[in-house]
Amino acid sequence: MDDRRQRQRLHPVHAGHGYSSRAIRTYLRRRHIPATIPERRDQQANRLRRGRAGGRPPAFDRVAYRRRTIVERCFNRLNQFRAIATRFDKTATSYQGMIDLATLLIWL
Repeated sequence: MDDRRQRQRLHPVHAGHGYSSRAIRTYLRRRHIPATIPERRDQQANRLRRGRAGGRPPAFDRVAYRRRTIVERCFNRLNQFRAIATRFDKTATSYQGMIDLATLLIWL
């Protein structure tokens, strides 16, 4: 019997401007984790200032990043409802009902 751990496909990381440091990018690259992180303006300027030595810009998928912001904004809208943000309801079914009600109110 083989006790080695089976390799798993890692989920891509979709993050904001705050996570665009070189250390985070190298960590993700070393672990072979695909990332969609926009480059900050100061990092772009520094890279362009260095010319050819600055390297090429990191890969960035605009469509995936746009989907990430849509989901994040949806969670922010849901957290405006106090019962959802504070987990006021005791049971899972009543909490799910509050989430359903809040999403309907947002949708309408």
